[in-house]
Amino acid sequence: MAEAERIIGTPDIPEAAGAEPEQTDQSAASGERSDAGGAQGPAESSGSDSGSEEAAAPAERPKGKRRIAVLFTVATLAYALDLISKMIVVAKLEHHEPIEIIGDWLKFEAIRNAGAAFGFGEAFTIIFTVIAAAVIVVIARLARKLYSLPWAIALGLLLGGALGNLTDRIFRSPGVFEGAVVDFIAPKHFAVFNLADSAIVCGGILIVLLSFRGLDPDGTVHKD
Repeated sequence: MAEAERIIGTPDIPEAAGAEPEQTDQSAASGERSDAGGAQGPAESSGSDSGSEEAAAPAERPKGKRRIAVLFTVATLAYALDLISKMIVVAKLEHHEPIEIIGDWLKFEAIRNAGAAFGFGEAFTIIFTVIAAAVIVVIARLARKLYSLPWAIALGLLLGGALGNLTDRIFRSPGVFEGAVVDFIAPKHFAVFNLADSAIVCGGILIVLLSFRGLDPDGTVHKD
């Protein structure tokens, strides 16, 4: 009987052996799930990276707006000072004796100038008017890519000065686009000029210095 029970009981052994492959299959399935979860990790990390890039992108936009605001603020101040000074000169100084500021070295003397800055090229009034208008258009186009504070100041000075003299060209006698610019700052042994001319020259010098340093309007620095 014992021998018969031993022989009959042997079929139970394959069942026990069959349980091991099931466990192996379960472990494999769990491994596949873990692999699938691991595959999702890079996607999630890439999503977080893209989210950080999207968060960083809006942070750069106010930077450009601030530089544009600086440009137009400087231009407005330069234009307002030039316009107010010319109104005072025309009302109080024109057709009167010059006012000595520092003896003979510096005087305020009202002069109508049909030429360019410092009295050059009086026969090309219309050409200078067109050039001033072109400068304004170019500066307005550069403002869209302006991220440099020094460039914003320089371009603002140029814009304010160009607008100041262009206003004289359009609205003063003898006619539209042929008007004579009001000059009144008269140093000794030098040409008579106005605040718009000063703003243009200062802006131009600053642009030359920035170019020598390799600083571009967009804020990048290049080396030749």
